[in-house]
Amino acid sequence: QVQLVESGGGLVQCGDSLSVSCAASGLAFDSYVMAWFRQAPGKEREFVAALSGTGTRIIYGSSVEGRFTASRDNAKSTVYLQLNGLKPEDTGKYYCAACTRLQYLTASYHSLEGSYSYWGQGTRVTVSS
Repeated sequence: QVQLVESGGGLVQCGDSLSVSCAASGLAFDSYVMAWFRQAPGKEREFVAALSGTGTRIIYGSSVEGRFTASRDNAKSTVYLQLNGLKPEDTGKYYCAACTRLQYLTASYHSLEGSYSYWGQGTRVTVSS
């Protein structure tokens, strides 16, 4: 069975940094684009970042560009997201997702939540002011 399990969320203050991770199992991890999305209360799910299978190419959502860094360790079947310079508007539940459609990483396709077959349960990040 495919499982994606996020961890590392918590309560931090504005300007702090936080690292979250997603451990995957039951899939050909290094073949798939992996992504991070987030969802604030009462808002639509928002694209955060996506990584090619090797981690060589990474795309970011405009709201986090320059502040967050995504990476992956295929030997550990784990993806990471380093959140820096956190703002209250970064508050939300952060989800990782796997795209099982084998196509080259593109912003137009991989920024869409409908492109992903598997999702984790999410880890909550709360940024206080």
